[in-house]
Amino acid sequence: MPSLALYGEPKYAADFINFEYTNPKAPKGGRVVMPSYGNFDSLNPFIFKGNAATEAAALTLDTLGIVPVDDYSTVYPLLAKKFELPQDHSFVGFELDERAKFSNGKPVTADDVIFSFKAITEQGAPIYKVYYADVDRVEKVNDRKVRFYFKKNSQNKELPLILAQLSVFSADDWKGKDFSKPTLKPFVGSGPYVIDKVQAGKSITFKRNPDYWAKDLPSRRGFFNFDEVVYDYYQDTTVTLQALFAGNIDMREEYIAKNWVTGYDNKKVAQGQVIKEEIEHNKPTNLQMFVFNLRKSKFADRRVRQAIGLAFDFDWANEKLFYSQYKRIESYFNNTGMEAKGLPQGKELKILNKYRAQLPKEVFSQAPKQPSHKGGAAKTRENLKQAVKLLNAAGYDFVDGKMTNLKTEEPLELEIIDNSANGSSFTRVMLPFINNLKKIGIEAKFRTVEVNIYKNRLDNFDFDIAILAFGMSQMPGNEQKEMWGSKSAMVKGSYNIGGVQNKIVDALIEGLIKAQKKDDYQAYVAALDRVMLNEYYVIPNWYSPADRVAYQNKFEHPKTKLKVGFQPFSWWLKEEFRQ
Repeated sequence: MPSLALYGEPKYAADFINFEYTNPKAPKGGRVVMPSYGNFDSLNPFIFKGNAATEAAALTLDTLGIVPVDDYSTVYPLLAKKFELPQDHSFVGFELDERAKFSNGKPVTADDVIFSFKAITEQGAPIYKVYYADVDRVEKVNDRKVRFYFKKNSQNKELPLILAQLSVFSADDWKGKDFSKPTLKPFVGSGPYVIDKVQAGKSITFKRNPDYWAKDLPSRRGFFNFDEVVYDYYQDTTVTLQALFAGNIDMREEYIAKNWVTGYDNKKVAQGQVIKEEIEHNKPTNLQMFVFNLRKSKFADRRVRQAIGLAFDFDWANEKLFYSQYKRIESYFNNTGMEAKGLPQGKELKILNKYRAQLPKEVFSQAPKQPSHKGGAAKTRENLKQAVKLLNAAGYDFVDGKMTNLKTEEPLELEIIDNSANGSSFTRVMLPFINNLKKIGIEAKFRTVEVNIYKNRLDNFDFDIAILAFGMSQMPGNEQKEMWGSKSAMVKGSYNIGGVQNKIVDALIEGLIKAQKKDDYQAYVAALDRVMLNEYYVIPNWYSPADRVAYQNKFEHPKTKLKVGFQPFSWWLKEEFRQ
């Protein structure tokens, strides 16, 4: 089959020319400089050790297939020109394109696919063993065909799409090397770019491969138009705004509402040298959140977590700090169309009824909704009174003005950490939050720490509450095991940073993974969302319905009515800047 659809029919026919959100005639040439944040000491993002520059793999390694942003449930050909999926879904096969080759001219073979899978699952970060747990074995059919056989009890409908997005390394290039160790030596890839220069922790320069084998493939047509791509690394997102005006970088996304409203009031913007643009997207909302470390006993009771969440006044922050630019995140799957809304009914209710005795009654009696502070101080007082009642019910009360666990006699104290790449952007938000917590006897401190220290603390579960943002899938699936599954809770480097361990959550994740019909799948996603929201594992933050992008006035990009957001590798330089 020329494409592989998870549900329904593919959007694009077998003979499609290009994805609709690209310009197949986009001119090639020129250079673009973009910012990245933090630092790096490795180019391999698939291992646990080190801080990886994720751009290296994204631009130099092709995957077996491509999932476009306007058809999230279908994979289209890239390294694999055909897909094989029997009726019993016992395996998925990939027939490699005979044109596929690495940047050194050697063909991409089944041995490379098998090496890549084994290297990632056996020597990569521990979480990949969870991610690909339903794969029983991988088998070489011939030099250009490989099959992944699934475990007999697996009903993971999404697994073929997951495997189609496997990044493929050159087995020959890795001979005699330790895949598990950080490296700054560029690896051989089959992608559109090769690594030209590496300055550890500072910058990476990529050169477009003129012999890129897939440049005329429909799934690649109109993409990767710059001859040179440079990522300069910064420790602080706010610094890149000045870097843009100074001409040191060419484009940046703006993550701070105040900057977007007030930070571009200068001649360069007024005269059109720098363009501001809001690009609507259909992406699931990045799950930006305050994450509780559930491994700590003080957060074991959901009422304690709920009480702390009641003290966070998003409405004040949005009005006073964010210029009303944001909306509150109300779901783990915001903007997917599968959010838990209203009271459970239909198939979702049937699913949840199996666990009714083990679930909070609010799952069935209250529509999920984040606390509102609209109404000012009076509403905040009401929320804080509710928080105190919850804490009292959880065994806490005021002792010498401090909210104290009456059994352990320990006061409830919190440290909230963020990484320094966000600069001071969260400090303004934290101060009123901390002040509200103080009113109910909870002492909280906010600290920003250097990126490496922040990562180490998360990896070692050394935190109370951490500020995090996760990109979420338009089609939630196997990655939910990584993020919320019990088996990943104590795995260092996993995405289950909060340490969620909940048998019902596990069962609902299994349900959505195994669902064979779209309505069953959607019901499981909504049920999972509802259960998680009622456990108060995180305090959801806010989101923007559009990507806010500022760039030098030397670029053009496809004009489309599709809400695909910022897609920089579909952009190109105006003629006078392509030299």
